[in-house]
Parts: sequence; structure tokens; C-alpha cells
Amino acid sequence: MRLFTGIDVPYQMRRNLELLLELLKPKARIAWSPLANLHVTTKFVGEWPEERLGELKEALRGVAAPAGKLKIGIRGLGWFPNPHHPRVLYVAVQAGPELGELARATGEACAALGIEMETKEYRPHLTLARIRTEEPLGELKRTIAQLPNDDFGGWTAEAFHLYQSQLRPGGAIYTKLESYSFPV
Repeated sequence: MRLFTGIDVPYQMRRNLELLLELLKPKARIAWSPLANLHVTTKFVGEWPEERLGELKEALRGVAAPAGKLKIGIRGLGWFPNPHHPRVLYVAVQAGPELGELARATGEACAALGIEMETKEYRPHLTLARIRTEEPLGELKRTIAQLPNDDFGGWTAEAFHLYQSQLRPGGAIYTKLESYSFPV
């Protein structure tokens, strides 16, 4: 099983991004992400044996999640690894230190089961598109630079989730396996 943990992006935020993508998609022939798949990843687990799924779920129940609700905003577009050699177009996720603490706590819970800890700095984002081949991106970059606003809204998250990712020819299918509410 291919697994990860993350936070759902609510309908209104996906709708805001849908309007953005209606503007951007005609500007470049790249692999655009399905909006239904958008989520804020807190930990990529990777391949995990199905017979040990209960063990992982139990470890995640013990994650020290942020008390109360977690405020998240999505604003600012960017490129990974950089705008000169882009592989990913993303919108940045803005949140207080609680989101990074949740990612670290999730990583520690997984590490206790033998899952490798992240070595890179946690940079929450929503992947809008992947650039798999050399494509002309000038028109797309100009359109992004001319956006009147790059604030796509915000929400209050109340839980994080364990997802299964099944890779398919038309794109990944994500299935929520378990939810972990933040303490009130």
C-alpha cells in the first residue's frame, strides 16, 4: 500500500483554485493536478505492508496534534525546484507553527515504526501541475505575473487523515483510510 498523511482542502478553496486553473491551463501543456486530489501533505509514508496497517493507524492516533483548530491559508504561486528549471507549479500553504509541528509529530510517530524521517525542510504546498518534459512556459509565467491577486482563501482544519494513493494511468486515486481529529 502506498500511503501518506495530510489535511483535506475544502470545496470552497478547491473552487477558488478551479477558477485559477481555468485561466492557466490553456497557457501550457503540462500535467495539471485533479482538484479533487488536492491536500496538504504532512507525511509521505510510501509503501507500507497492508498487514501492518493497524499498527500505523495506532501510531498516528498518538500524534500530538495541535490543540483546537488549525488555520490554513493558500496564497502565492511558485515553482519547485526554481522558476528557471521548474518541475512543479504550486500554490503555497500559509499556517502558523502548528502545521510544521503536526508534520514533525507525524514523522516521529512514523519513524518509531521504521519509516524514514524527512531530511528536507517542511514546505507545505498544493501541487497544481507537474512539468515532465521541456515545455514553453513563457505565456503561463506572464499570466501568473499579471494576476491581480494570489490569495485563494483560507479555512480552519479540524483533523488530519491517513490516505492510500493508488497510481493509475489517468492519475492517482486517493482513498481516506482514517481520520484524526484535533483536540478541542
